Amino acid sequence: MVWEEVEAKTDEQVELSAAFVAFMVLAALIAAVGVYLDSPILIVGAMVVGPEFGPIAGFCVAAVQRRRKLAVRSALALAVGFPLAIAATYAATLAFKATGLTSATFDQSGHQISNVIASPDFFAFFVAVCAGAAGMLSLSTSKSGALIGVLISVTTIPAAANIGVTAAYQDWENFRGSVGQLAINLAAILLAGTATLALQRALYNRRRRRHLDEPGRAAAGLPDTERSREAVGRGAAG
Repeated sequence: MVWEEVEAKTDEQVELSAAFVAFMVLAALIAAVGVYLDSPILIVGAMVVGPEFGPIAGFCVAAVQRRRKLAVRSALALAVGFPLAIAATYAATLAFKATGLTSATFDQSGHQISNVIASPDFFAFFVAVCAGAAGMLSLSTSKSGALIGVLISVTTIPAAANIGVTAAYQDWENFRGSVGQLAINLAAILLAGTATLALQRALYNRRRRRHLDEPGRAAAGLPDTERSREAVGRGAAG
């Protein structure tokens, strides 16, 4: 793991920008239509568009490295992006109802995707934990970030969209379930992602200490490693 590369990747993806907000809103709108039509294809499409993996990863890196500014930037992007996405789906759903594009009522039981989203359980938490761990491994091992971003979105964008849809139809029971789903998933992803990065960092520092203690280094005439040990100590401390 090269921490400089991890930092560079996250620094580029945590900015709260017009493009980030636009992608969040568009992803949620696509997911909202997918929820109403009960279309897995549209849900997957929304997951591809969703950009929230960047700030989530940035927050995990900030937590491990104790970088307050990065944590604030990442949290700000999420705190602004999700409410705007929810508000957009709420407004769009009201517009669809007013123009007759959708029915005046929304029966959750007839929409399997919405029903699953509004019913958080252990498996929802489990998937979010797996997504968080996979996301951080992807970030630190140069695997496909785009594919992992889709995995992250499976637990966030559809829930955000369903919040807007259920609010527009005043389906408060499923609204609360969708809010719970989003909250549980974000917390699980952040927790798992941070734990994964912390474990990777600890293992890296352990391997480095073993390398510095190898007798062959002195026999080969390598220079004193006191400075390297101090660097390892600083890395372990955060």
